[in-house]
Amino acid sequence: MASLWKSTVVTLEMIKWEHSVFALPFALTGAMLAAGGWPTLRVLGWIIVCMVAARSAAMAFNRLADAQLDAANPRTAMRALPAGTLSNGFVAGFVVVSIALFLLGAAMLNRLTLELAPVALLVVLAYSYMKRVTRWSHLVLGLALGIAPSAAWIAVRGSLDIRIIVLTAAVLLWVGGFDVLYACQDFEHDRSVGLNSVPQAFGITAAFWIARLMHVGMLLMLCWLMELFGLGRITMLGVALVAGLLLYEHSIISPKDLRRMNAAFFTLNGVISVVFFVFVAADVLARK
Repeated sequence: MASLWKSTVVTLEMIKWEHSVFALPFALTGAMLAAGGWPTLRVLGWIIVCMVAARSAAMAFNRLADAQLDAANPRTAMRALPAGTLSNGFVAGFVVVSIALFLLGAAMLNRLTLELAPVALLVVLAYSYMKRVTRWSHLVLGLALGIAPSAAWIAVRGSLDIRIIVLTAAVLLWVGGFDVLYACQDFEHDRSVGLNSVPQAFGITAAFWIARLMHVGMLLMLCWLMELFGLGRITMLGVALVAGLLLYEHSIISPKDLRRMNAAFFTLNGVISVVFFVFVAADVLARK
């Protein structure tokens, strides 16, 4: 039992489960827009279960798929699988349990969420192989997180409203942009082993400009979302803060200095998602 607990803890550390905060606030935003306020606690609880379980399955599966690649990359060689801290069998079992929990949560919400659950799983698991196929794998990762607000809308309404897809597009561009930046760290390694990425294809300087354009696109999508849902000044302030945080994120790293990449990638992006949710939630509740 102690060994099982230790392996579970190491697995949770490996997949950085606390970084569920990236997509979860956007899922909650979709749920609140669908409900016109807070959804019921039951629905809210199962949405959170689905979000955490899907991300856990995707991240653990990614570590399995990339174990040999991680072992050859000095930046990732000390991850749990290449370092031998965890076995492939245990991580595979963790993926299966996470998928089962996700499917249970989908079944507890409504029929459409359960019917679309395999599609969601296909998207979040397929990302693990995209760097072998296309330089635009960053956008597939963006889609994997971006479907969260649309999925949450379906969880609340049992149907899909095309307006919420604008928030999915915003998250797709946001995640794609910061993943492009993050991939700059592996520029030399990716070129040496033939993995695809925007930095590998276009160079680090061009990758920074592509990431900036993606983040500008995200802000435009958020402005469009405001118009579609009739959101007001509170949300406008939230979007302005998101813009400021993105500007700061881009100011602390450069093509010649990637030392603060973890601060830009993990800390600031977690803050961005929470800030946007808080302001939209306040706006929606103020209108009730």
